[in-house]
Amino acid sequence: MSGVPSKKLLFISRHAPYGSSLAKDALDAILAASAYEQQLGLLFMDDGVFQLLANQNTEQIGQKNFSAILPVLPLYEINSIYVHYESLIKRQITINELVLDSVQIIDSKAVCSLLAQQDQLLSF
Repeated sequence: MSGVPSKKLLFISRHAPYGSSLAKDALDAILAASAYEQQLGLLFMDDGVFQLLANQNTEQIGQKNFSAILPVLPLYEINSIYVHYESLIKRQITINELVLDSVQIIDSKAVCSLLAQQDQLLSF
């Protein structure tokens, strides 16, 4: 892929981790995109912030704990991870409850700026 200019791709995950495949689809898509040496970012907003909650107990719904996958993102060179501040506030989630330490908490104004800087947006 050398010689090919990289593009800035932002994946936006807006859905809760369980009840549909959208959250998992977003994670699968960004992990697949990491093989193509693009500049990747991941934004959690709306109900997507529920994906970041630590200590999820999924035993009763018979699904894998979604949050256990998230700490591997840096291994795939996905280091630009953003969380929408107002989405956290609306859902009464504190920063201390998040499974990832190295996220950037950004407000709505910063989200607009972030979106404007991207070559492609992929919303799930």
